[in-house]
Amino acid sequence: MAPLPSAAGDEAVALLRDCARLLFCNGQTSERTVRSVESLAGFLGVTVSVAPRWGAVTLRFSGPGQPVAPEIVPAVPAGVEMHKVTETLRVMQAVRAGRLAPGAARERLAAAGRLPPVPVLRFAALAGAGAAALAVIFGAADPLTLLLVFASAFAGACLRRGLARLFPNPLSQPLGAAFLAGLVAVAAAHLMPKAAVFVIALCPCMVLVPGPHLLNGAIDLARMRLPLAIERLCYAGLLVLLITVGLIAGLLLGGQSLPLSGSGNSVALAVDVAAAGLAVAAYGTFFSMPWRMLPVPMAVGMAAHALHWAVLALGGGDALSALVACLFVGAVVTPLSNRLHMPFAAFAFASVVSLIPGSFVFRMADALIGLSGAGDAARPQLLTAALMDGTTAVAIMIAMAFGLILPKMLIESLRPPAAF
Repeated sequence: MAPLPSAAGDEAVALLRDCARLLFCNGQTSERTVRSVESLAGFLGVTVSVAPRWGAVTLRFSGPGQPVAPEIVPAVPAGVEMHKVTETLRVMQAVRAGRLAPGAARERLAAAGRLPPVPVLRFAALAGAGAAALAVIFGAADPLTLLLVFASAFAGACLRRGLARLFPNPLSQPLGAAFLAGLVAVAAAHLMPKAAVFVIALCPCMVLVPGPHLLNGAIDLARMRLPLAIERLCYAGLLVLLITVGLIAGLLLGGQSLPLSGSGNSVALAVDVAAAGLAVAAYGTFFSMPWRMLPVPMAVGMAAHALHWAVLALGGGDALSALVACLFVGAVVTPLSNRLHMPFAAFAFASVVSLIPGSFVFRMADALIGLSGAGDAARPQLLTAALMDGTTAVAIMIAMAFGLILPKMLIESLRPPAAF
């Protein structure tokens, strides 16, 4: 292919930089980012290889008339903004179809980058509704308990938006919201039984879990992008650590600890499935999914939770039921996310959010802190509980990652998706 004239080539390179940054920073998988940018580059007459890393995407050009030095595009993949990814892919598709010139496409991409997140009222209301839905899944039925869970998550979401305006660093947001959830649980502990305190403390923190980052890291690991996988997983692990620290700090400030078990009440299938659908809608909102697209992941998530409920009812354990549900979600979401131009990790995680073993992680951390504080007088039951909760959490997370990724890789190996 003949090289583009210098001015046109510079415009094409700038367009590729913008596309790579928007896709990588807003939740698109590394593989799809690379595929999309390289495909558009080929159409524009530019030969490029794309190498994403945490903090930057490197574009290495080759061929006559193309830049000799690699382009380093600053890009931190800490966001999950579905509407920005969708708009970016639409612009790339319009360029490839000849409907947009690179200059006009860059203007559209600049506008896409400025798209605001969902309004704070919708964000906070869905955070509260999603946390209350998770409380129902965990067996809570008392209206006061559900109201407190809703209020805690609603206030935590407002706090997160406020912290985001004050501090550009995203680490303060989950820490502050989890600390607030701990304080609300402390206040509730003076009036309510321990089973209610468990869900009041836990569920507002569950909506903070960085599932897409965990899943994108696992996908990079499966694709052998080891440095990026480790970086993504470390970032996700840091967020989980901050959530745990915030929750336990709030509880300890009031002299409380996380109860070792929840209500344990069984939930009817219809209630379980309906609550799962509401939790999916909440996470779709967190990821700036348009209203018109929410019914799709809600339907997938509700069907997956029905499978999860059925496997548990038949005697399957937590890990097996999570595996079955995630295999279903991976098989359904892979073609849907490709067709709808949605980031797979955000789409898939929104569908299985209620299966995340956050309760086991938080209980493990609380038990370990109890062991440390008790010293020689520590009860052996605390160590046993910590080991069991930690092992269960790891088993469920491995089952979920395997269940979501295996169908994706099999389907895309048999039928590679279009670049846009």
